Amino acid sequence: MLRLAVDIGGTFTDLVLEEDGRSWSAKLLTTPAAPERAVLEGTRRILAQAGREAAALGLVVHGTTLATNALIERKGARTALVTTEGFRDSVEIAWEHRFEQYDIHMERPEPLVARPWRRGVPERVAADGAVLKPLDEAVLRAIAADFRRDGIEAVAICFLHSFTHEAHERRAAEVLAEELPGVALSLSCEVAPEIREYERASTTIANAYVQPLMAGYLGRLESGLREAGIAAPLLLMMSSGGVTTVETARRYPVRLVESGPAGGAILAQAVAAECGLDRAVAFDMGGTTAKLTLLDGLELQRSRQFEVARAYRFVQGSGIPVRIPVIELVEIGAGGGSIARRDALGRIQVGPDSAGSVPGPACYGNGGTEPTVTDADAALGRLDPARFAGGSIPLHIDRAEAALTALGADAAPGVAEIVDETMASAARVHAVENGKDTAERTLIAFGGAAPLHAARLARKLGMARVVVPVGAGVGSAHGFLRAPIAYEVVRTRHLRLDALDVAALEALFAAMRAEAEAVVRLGAPEEALVETRTGFMRYRGQGHEIAVPISRLEAGALRAGFDAAYAALFGRTIPRLEVEALTWTLALATSRPLPAPAADPPPCPAPAPAAWRMVLDPATGLREEAALHERAALAPGMTLAGPALIVEDATTTVVPRGATARVNALGQLVLEIAA
Repeated sequence: MLRLAVDIGGTFTDLVLEEDGRSWSAKLLTTPAAPERAVLEGTRRILAQAGREAAALGLVVHGTTLATNALIERKGARTALVTTEGFRDSVEIAWEHRFEQYDIHMERPEPLVARPWRRGVPERVAADGAVLKPLDEAVLRAIAADFRRDGIEAVAICFLHSFTHEAHERRAAEVLAEELPGVALSLSCEVAPEIREYERASTTIANAYVQPLMAGYLGRLESGLREAGIAAPLLLMMSSGGVTTVETARRYPVRLVESGPAGGAILAQAVAAECGLDRAVAFDMGGTTAKLTLLDGLELQRSRQFEVARAYRFVQGSGIPVRIPVIELVEIGAGGGSIARRDALGRIQVGPDSAGSVPGPACYGNGGTEPTVTDADAALGRLDPARFAGGSIPLHIDRAEAALTALGADAAPGVAEIVDETMASAARVHAVENGKDTAERTLIAFGGAAPLHAARLARKLGMARVVVPVGAGVGSAHGFLRAPIAYEVVRTRHLRLDALDVAALEALFAAMRAEAEAVVRLGAPEEALVETRTGFMRYRGQGHEIAVPISRLEAGALRAGFDAAYAALFGRTIPRLEVEALTWTLALATSRPLPAPAADPPPCPAPAPAAWRMVLDPATGLREEAALHERAALAPGMTLAGPALIVEDATTTVVPRGATARVNALGQLVLEIAA
């Protein structure tokens, strides 16, 4: 099958076309005003490059940062919240703890819904699902009239304890649909049907906030693909690492948050399997952000809690929480387009703001004047002006150097060092928060800017090896084509393990399986499916749960699983305390077995360099000649020593002095880095 993957980032739109083991790639600047334009233009280019007709496409898989960027930039729909009377300020009160305990000027992120548009309705459901007060439909219709007057475009409905009794939310949606035709509605009993009021409301609001934007974009994209003669199914990448249908993406666009980085993590998992790596760090650096993910035993870290738009860098609790299945990663504003400046003390600072695709870094020649990381890389000699983005974007080295003069003489090495240290700090914090370290891992680098900075980042993190996959510059798009069709369902059902109702739990999982299968079968009608069950459990009296994999529904097995998971996290268990479960999840996915490790080929020398270029190494401050090698000219087994640059259409790999690069059996670059 001829398959196309498309990844829209904040700066670049990446495309990968695959068929029968062959692949083609393209990289274009993202068109923020109408993102589908770059997708459609890139599709036309890549099909022409491969010499194939649009009608031959059998599948299109797409990931995008549109939902993420709308939340970060506050460019979503005009959104309102309907909640239980007396609880409209819960989303502003948030948690009782302070994420910066000693900062007297600490500011929480502003809610996505302003207070005048957060409205309470008389109704009340108890924690056990009993109706204490019926829904007052007259008040709800009066509120709808106010929303109509104010031009509300989306409404989030989140009543207290609706995860135990959803009838009030369902009826409220019916009333609002009558009163507000065309307005997008998001129900918490559908978006996040689980305990914890603030997180449930925050997730539902975020879904409503981006729903009109994503629905409009997906509609335009589908129309554009049809007009181009493409009748192939369109699937969307989710933050969980699975793909789903357009209809599901329209209903739950919040699940698309971090869809691009999830594709990169899927690629890194496959590369780790191919290289036989037990412990690794996936490093994705694009034009706008950098993402880092830990892998242990070929397993990605997963979570059901994620924060968007953190007000404080690296600080948990300073963002907008969303309860969705995600691959756990750390994302920072450290990409090729990240803007560099001097602070009040004269120190160089990089990011988190980015020049994006418009106007972009100064070296693009599109009107950008502020110095960026890409300008620093160009001034250091790391980039070939004629080969950047496959030659589609000519680089102007003189403009990069002119922009950097605003920071002082010879600022390029400082910018590169600061952005590398920023990424290293984020990786260390992320590892420590998860009870792990970065030393003795392998760095798997992909994204347009990652291979430029990978060797230096690895040294800072105590790593001795870097792997740069084939097609690394468009790595997330490659990951999309490896992802399973999947969906996860969550339910809250409080059960004590010493009084476990197995029949009720079996019925719950059967209903969850039916819901998940209805979604997955839309994209995979006949494929075999893999089911994964998880319980979120705690000792009675604790405030938070831990994830426990479920192999069978039996009290003893559940308790043993909890004890093992608790000991792994905290180094001990607590005797004579009862265990309870609050939330249950069921994930259903098509089977995608990981590849087997490939044997290393016998070593042989690399061919003579295609050219030489003067490159400045920020670590030593020395400018010296580096050998320039075309990646396409390097065959498996070939080895070369740094300093060298390995150039391909979508990225360049920097091999510093003291490091060697070899090509493994699968064509991946493996850098061995001296301490």
